[in-house]
Amino acid sequence: MILPNQLTILRIILSPVFLILFLSDDQLLIQLSLIVFIIAALSDWYDGWLARKFNYITEWGKFMDPLADKILTSSAFVGFVLVGLIEWWMVIIILFRDFAITFLRMFADKKGIVFTTSYYAKWKTLLQMIFLYYLLVIYTGSKTNELSTQFSSLFQILLDQWLIYLAMLLITIITVHTGIIYIINNYRAIKGLFVR
Repeated sequence: MILPNQLTILRIILSPVFLILFLSDDQLLIQLSLIVFIIAALSDWYDGWLARKFNYITEWGKFMDPLADKILTSSAFVGFVLVGLIEWWMVIIILFRDFAITFLRMFADKKGIVFTTSYYAKWKTLLQMIFLYYLLVIYTGSKTNELSTQFSSLFQILLDQWLIYLAMLLITIITVHTGIIYIINNYRAIKGLFVR
C-alpha cells in the first residue's frame, strides 16, 4: 500500500484515539489529544502533497481520503458536544451535510462525473477547521492546571457559551448554505447520477 493511503488509514485510526484522550479526566491525556489531532490533520496535508507531487492517486485513495477527513472533524465536533461546549443539533446538521456531499461526490467519481466545488465551500471547510482548532487549544489550556489558574478570567471570556454558540450557529448556517449552493450548481450532474 502506498504511503498516502497509509496516512489516510492512520488518520482514521487516530480519530477515535483523539476522542478517547480528549474525553479523559486526566489533563495530560487531554493535552495529548491536541497533539494527536494536529498529527492527524498534518497527515491529511502531507498525503495530499505526496499524491499530487508523485502522482500517487488511486481509486481507493480518492474514495477514502475525503471520508477520513470527515471522520476526523466529526470526532472533534462530537467531543465538543460531549464536554458541553456546543449543541447536538448543530453538529448533526453539519455532519449530515458534510457526509451527504462527500458520499455524493464519491458516487459521482465512480460514475465518472465531475462535480464543481466553489471557493465558498473551501472557505467553509477552512472556517470549520479554524473554529475546531480554537476550541481545542482553548479547552486544552483551560484543563491545564497551571494555565487555568494563571489565566482563569481569560479562559472564561474565550470559552463564553454565548460567544461559542453564535460562532457555531454561523458555521452551521454557512455549512447548510454551501450545501444548498453545491446542489444547485451541480443539479444536472446529480440528476445524471440517478438517471443513468
